[in-house]
Amino acid sequence: MTDQPMPHSPAPELFTWEFASDPYPAYAWLREHAPVHRTRLPSGVEAWLVTRYADARQALADQRLSKNPAHHAEPAHAKGKTGIPGERKAELMTHLLNIDPPDHTRLRRLVSKAFTPRRVAEFAPRVQELADGLIDRFAGAGSADLIHEFAFPLPIYAICDMLGVPREDQDDFRDWAGMMIRHGGGPRGGVARSVKKMRGYLADLIHRKREALPAEPGPGEDLISGLIRASDHGEHLTENEAAAMAFILLFAGFETTVNLVGNGTYALLTHPEQRARLQASLAAGERALLGTGVEELLRFDGPVELATWRFATRPLTIGGQDIAPGDPVLVVLAAADRDPERFAEPDTLDLARRDNQHLGYGHGIHYCLGAPLARLEGQTALATLLTRLPDLRLAVDPDELRWRGGLIMRGLRTLPVSFTPVARSADIGTPSSQK
Repeated sequence: MTDQPMPHSPAPELFTWEFASDPYPAYAWLREHAPVHRTRLPSGVEAWLVTRYADARQALADQRLSKNPAHHAEPAHAKGKTGIPGERKAELMTHLLNIDPPDHTRLRRLVSKAFTPRRVAEFAPRVQELADGLIDRFAGAGSADLIHEFAFPLPIYAICDMLGVPREDQDDFRDWAGMMIRHGGGPRGGVARSVKKMRGYLADLIHRKREALPAEPGPGEDLISGLIRASDHGEHLTENEAAAMAFILLFAGFETTVNLVGNGTYALLTHPEQRARLQASLAAGERALLGTGVEELLRFDGPVELATWRFATRPLTIGGQDIAPGDPVLVVLAAADRDPERFAEPDTLDLARRDNQHLGYGHGIHYCLGAPLARLEGQTALATLLTRLPDLRLAVDPDELRWRGGLIMRGLRTLPVSFTPVARSADIGTPSSQK
């Protein structure tokens, strides 16, 4: 009598509301039993999911996987299901998430001239001012929804300031951005309409800034002016490219930070011993644990669940699975970053984790250009919350929280909290924001 292989547990159901609340058990099953798994997505598009860390890292850097939706094998009508709704009609396709070398190399080099680490570092006081100003609005109330009152407006106002959007127009951007992250929760076609409005506004703003651009950059020059300036010396960005880049910096830059702050705060509130370590470290004037802590929060329950779309341009093999030309490939960052083959005790939150080469910001030539800004915003937001609201706590049972539906991003719809009412920042000697 021969031994029969033991049947493994049935494949989990993906993309349900239960899955959205906690996808990690399903991803663990896929890593073990079907690490490169073909599935039908809620949109009806079929794609390969890559879930192991080594395979994910390979796929993110594999130039046989194109970012250009033109390589999608399905009929043209399906292509609109693989990117940001409305970006094609709004002529916003020529951004870094949709192109390959050599165009990607040229655009990234030009954008990097404007979006420098120095520019981000100089922006730190403004991010702190915004964080304090937003907390001031609810600090005396003793309760808040941290998504809508803090995590969402902070990166919107920050990236608007950095881009050079006038203060009087920033609430329009907040409304458009709010529609864009509802993921089906708003009126039909609302996302595409918001994208179109944002596109029109950015085109007009870029034109006005180009007309008024001084010969030499002044101190604190905004990012759109920097993009225009980079475009006017030899190599250049067209106005369409500049608008697409400004759009994707805002779109990719704000929702990831909303989710980093929201998911990160939720993780700290549900891991009190780790939260206490971080608060003690901040109280002692130390920043090291805050730095490693934000990286661990990105790994543990990061803002981007799946990397953006890739399409095979020729036959290739990932994790022993053959991929045909034209097939979409989605790298599951959330699964790769909890792979026990790469991370010790991957389901444990350890803010002091050192060996933490997570994939939360991607890998290879498409590594997130805005990572320094996201780190600055995440560190500032969490440090300010924990310092100013030291007894911050969840106001509902964790099971009552709902996660936004959507394929790429992972984030909470709301995060109700309570705390002891405290004084405004202006009353305790720290700067406060106009916002």
